[in-house]
Amino acid sequence: MTASPDTRRRELAQIHIAKAQLGMAEDSYRQMLWTVGRVRSAGDLDWAGRKAVLDHLKACGFKARKSTKKVPPDTGWGWVNNASEDRKPMLRKIAVMLKDANREKAYADAIAKQMFGVDLVEFCKPDQLHRIVAAMVKDQNRRAAKAAA
Repeated sequence: MTASPDTRRRELAQIHIAKAQLGMAEDSYRQMLWTVGRVRSAGDLDWAGRKAVLDHLKACGFKARKSTKKVPPDTGWGWVNNASEDRKPMLRKIAVMLKDANREKAYADAIAKQMFGVDLVEFCKPDQLHRIVAAMVKDQNRRAAKAAA
């Protein structure tokens, strides 16, 4: 079984946190890695090896703690909320229009790229955002006429 790079990084971080939490000396840490995982470095562990090392460290008394950092839930509006104040109203309008049209943000990004050569819609200037809204209104009208026919 292969783990994603994020999972691998998280597990390696846990191993190093456990080493520090248990107050392991470097030589005993290396010996534990060799005994449990048959490697000299945690970076050389595969998925099963990382699991075995973490299980061993937990048996030795390691207790994983939850992060105390408060991370707000991703509402999907981060690209709007993180924009400058002069762009927020038009970005909100674009976000609502995307939701109504059942489209992803990538659609607005594609319009920005095609019209202005800007990769992400949140980097457009306010006058460019107005023109993107106009293009989306035309698309909305086109879809409404097609649905009525």
